[in-house]
Amino acid sequence: MHQAPKWPSASTVVVGVIGNPIAHSLSPLLHQAAFEALGLDWVSLGFEVGPSALGDAVSGIRGLKIRGVSVTMPHKESVMALLDRISPLAKALGSVNCITNDSGVLEGDTTDGPGFIEALAHGADFDPMGKSCVVLGAGGAARAVAAALGVAGARDVAVVNRSPGPAARAAAIAGPAGRVGRASDALGADLVVQATSVGMAGTESAGRLVIEPELLGPGQLVVDLVYHPVTTALIDAANRRGARTMSGVGMLVHQAALAIERWTGLQAPLGAMWEAAAAAVGAG
Repeated sequence: MHQAPKWPSASTVVVGVIGNPIAHSLSPLLHQAAFEALGLDWVSLGFEVGPSALGDAVSGIRGLKIRGVSVTMPHKESVMALLDRISPLAKALGSVNCITNDSGVLEGDTTDGPGFIEALAHGADFDPMGKSCVVLGAGGAARAVAAALGVAGARDVAVVNRSPGPAARAAAIAGPAGRVGRASDALGADLVVQATSVGMAGTESAGRLVIEPELLGPGQLVVDLVYHPVTTALIDAANRRGARTMSGVGMLVHQAALAIERWTGLQAPLGAMWEAAAAAVGAG
């Protein structure tokens, strides 16, 4: 670890993560593990930013020359109007989770979908090609997952959401494989992804399920993108039903690695980042 007074210094590069709440975020830990492994004089901080302060926070990224910021709930959509450039993928998804400050020009991108596909390969040896998939939710993370599954060659991507309009938009992003689905589509699906905030610790939905456990079973991979707690009520129920499971830690690590590469121009040290995640939450 760096020792004072050498670090941090006036030349230390700052990145961070903005969201509300933010205290649970593992992003600064993962970023810092990467910077240590790469030998960079960089630091990552968590910034709790309420909706009314988002404009000020984005101005601060420019004014303080913060190199990059990860964006989490509830700002992935609303931050887009405050940025200078939006990547084609982020524009299609209507969601940004990564901001890069290029000499005062702020560009928004999304690393969630590609990070999710890499997490499936790393954490579960799962290839979506030709598979039947169900995505629960239609928000920014759900749209990113649906789009990534479509690009990865999934045979069927059923988007399940209480509001049909958002479900249809998310399904369209998945391409020809996408469609609006029902919860019952999870029965027999190869992959079920819970992509809402339901089940997050410290919220009113903690301990709740978004799908009946009877729809899950052996031969399936069930992924809950919530990672606080790592073992959500859904993960516990799916385990009891004999399904394979994966928490949201994998997607978090791999989307963070892609952000590191955008900010630094260097290959992210995935091994170090996974070690940091495992030490923090016991993920493998």
